[in-house]
Amino acid sequence: MKGAVKVRIDYGKVMPEARDAMIGLQRAAERTGLDPKLVELVKIRASQLNGCAYCLDMHTKDARAIGEDEQRLHVLAGWREAPYYSERERAALAWTESLTLLPQTGAPDDVYEELRRCFSKPEIVGLTLEIVTINGWNRLAVGMRTPVGGYVSRRKPEPRD
Repeated sequence: MKGAVKVRIDYGKVMPEARDAMIGLQRAAERTGLDPKLVELVKIRASQLNGCAYCLDMHTKDARAIGEDEQRLHVLAGWREAPYYSERERAALAWTESLTLLPQTGAPDDVYEELRRCFSKPEIVGLTLEIVTINGWNRLAVGMRTPVGGYVSRRKPEPRD
């Protein structure tokens, strides 16, 4: 096992206005009212693709805190072969991969069409903002070597109808 990763820059201290702008973008995305478990799956999948250990630690803890099933978290990287995800979740995960890997995918029409079948226009914009935001956080955390492991979720299970 490698030694401890050395933090490069605490970007929140160096440029709090940039951190606050990212938080503002996150809050705008949250106003769409997407299912919190779906959003956590999207954040985890993008973080897997980007190799962001900090965000994986955070969002798996948050997903568990709001009641996400362990099995779904364990097989998320193989979501296409796993029977645990709804049509809507599959469309969101495909869109997440498409935008996270944009240079390779080009955000293909077939992926967008499936998304359009499952989500309203405001939801598509909100989901896209969630993906944009997590990719930004991933790049900050990986690039600046944010320390991993200390995150404690403050999330609570979503109320049931």
